Amino acid sequence: MKSKKVSESTTIMTQAVLPNDTNPLGNLFGGQLLSWMDLASSITAKRHSEGIAVTASVNNVSFNAPIPLASVVTLEANITRAFSTSMEIMVDVWVENKSGQEKRQVNNATYIFAAVDGNGKKRAIPEIIPETEIQKKRYNEAAFRKEMALIFAGKLSMKDAENFCNHFK
Repeated sequence: MKSKKVSESTTIMTQAVLPNDTNPLGNLFGGQLLSWMDLASSITAKRHSEGIAVTASVNNVSFNAPIPLASVVTLEANITRAFSTSMEIMVDVWVENKSGQEKRQVNNATYIFAAVDGNGKKRAIPEIIPETEIQKKRYNEAAFRKEMALIFAGKLSMKDAENFCNHFK
């Protein structure tokens, strides 16, 4: 299986915040943003795995700032690391100012997807090749995040967690 560059599966989506997307304060519903992030990350997962990929978990969702009605929102989903049958995808969310001249990052999340066949059985996926410094940093940190998730799920002991323990040395 041939390795793939991160850029080969990147997904960039742009959405306008409409009245039916907002809460009584006139800001984007968190659930609507989660839906958009899940959609962007699922497209990235499908592109990378070249087939069916399902959401396994949503981790580290950060709602750092409200997104007001009529905002233009851009979501960028990038695969950070491919494991044997699963992949970690980070979604960064930006909002444009009223003139559209400046963007600021307001939210992000980490999604885990599993690649499956038509019968729902796990299947192998290609490795990734990080291209930029941020992609390389996220790639290296992904192994630590995976170990943390396995520890919290009770599937790995801290004694057996090499990356987790080394991170604090």
